[in-house]
Amino acid sequence: MKDKLFELLNNAYAPYSGYKVASAVVMNDGNIFLGINVENASYGATICAERVAIDNAIVNGYKKNDFKALYLVNNSNKVSYPCFICRQVISEFFPLDAEVIIITTDKEEKVKVSDLIPFPFTEDDLS
Repeated sequence: MKDKLFELLNNAYAPYSGYKVASAVVMNDGNIFLGINVENASYGATICAERVAIDNAIVNGYKKNDFKALYLVNNSNKVSYPCFICRQVISEFFPLDAEVIIITTDKEEKVKVSDLIPFPFTEDDLS
C-alpha cells in the first residue's frame, strides 16, 4: 500500500502549496479506493485526498460503516493529520475504532478515528 500511495503522489495537483497528499480507504470487503489532493487558485475549491478517496467509494455504492481504514501519505517527513473538514467527513462514514495510518517519507503513525475526533458532530446532534 505504501509504495502505491507514494507513486500516486505524482498525480496530486498542488501547484500553489507544493504539499502533495495521497489517500486510500480500505472497505470492510477488502476493496480499496484512492484519492489525491486537488488544489485550486480559489483555495476554497480545493479538495483533500481523504475526501476524494471517500467520495470515490460512495460513488461506487459504499455506505456509512462500510469503511475499515484510511491511509494517508504526504510528500514530506512531517506527520500531518487530516484537516477538520476531512475529520467531519471521516466521522460521517467511519466507525470510531477504525484505523487511520499516516505515512511520511520516513515514519508511520497509526491512530483511531476517535483519537482524531474525540467529540464528533453526528446525526444524533441534529435531533
